[in-house]
Amino acid sequence: MEKLKILLAKGRIYESVYELLSDVGISIHLPDRTYFPTTNQDDLAFQVVKPQIVSNLLANNKADVGFSGKDWVYENGVEDSVEEIMDFGFDGVRIVAAIPESVDFDNLIKSPVTIATEYQNLSRKWVEDKKVQGTIFRTWGTSEGFVQPTEDSIAQILIDNTSTGSSLKANRLKIVDTLMTSSTRMYASKEAMKDPAKKQKIMELKMLFEAVLDARDKVMLEMNVAKDKLDGLVKAVPSMKSPTVSPLFGDSGYAVKTVCKKSEVPTLLPKLKELGATDILEYALRKVQA
Repeated sequence: MEKLKILLAKGRIYESVYELLSDVGISIHLPDRTYFPTTNQDDLAFQVVKPQIVSNLLANNKADVGFSGKDWVYENGVEDSVEEIMDFGFDGVRIVAAIPESVDFDNLIKSPVTIATEYQNLSRKWVEDKKVQGTIFRTWGTSEGFVQPTEDSIAQILIDNTSTGSSLKANRLKIVDTLMTSSTRMYASKEAMKDPAKKQKIMELKMLFEAVLDARDKVMLEMNVAKDKLDGLVKAVPSMKSPTVSPLFGDSGYAVKTVCKKSEVPTLLPKLKELGATDILEYALRKVQA
């Protein structure tokens, strides 16, 4: 089989995906001033590109797999030309329309406005849907400064991505509409998914990614318990299917292992102690495959 060509997006997405690949067991190293990381996998070939063009390259079958925010897939208009494999949930953002806090939106759009944005196509669709008389002004990041509550402001509306809204608040802007929500996702080209060998490899990667992401949310608990308290403990502990129970040396009780969500641990540990558990250990998990 020829190598599976995988696109990595520069910036924030790269860091998230790099960590995920590392946890899966796929190491990549990006030498200085190059765009082609080396890897310990003979059947994978990586290239680093700008996040804005990942989905375009996949849609044109220039690569097999890529990691992109959903926002850029829709901005590029290729949502029907690529196949979404899975949503990692990383880097969640909203694409929003924002205006100065002191401005009334309904009054503002009664007159022609200029919209500052990196998202030209999403903004154009929003203008059409809202029936706004809007001119799109293309920006290249740090767009908040273009929208001010003054007559000489370059733009009157900002359309941008936000995770917490703190940057908007710092620039005294308020959200008036949400165009869409986005997160980092794994996409594949249509041609790659038609190739049985490539599709199998893509789905194997998906399985590994799911195992790692599932493990990040869980921990293993191991504890000892006396014979007469075993039944009550086993009935109370959460598990994926059922706890693992094995006798301790000398027939002095039982060892119990179970997997639970990290979020359950703070309330679960005191309960386990009440039920007679001792020597409780907590382990981090690398992968979980049901």
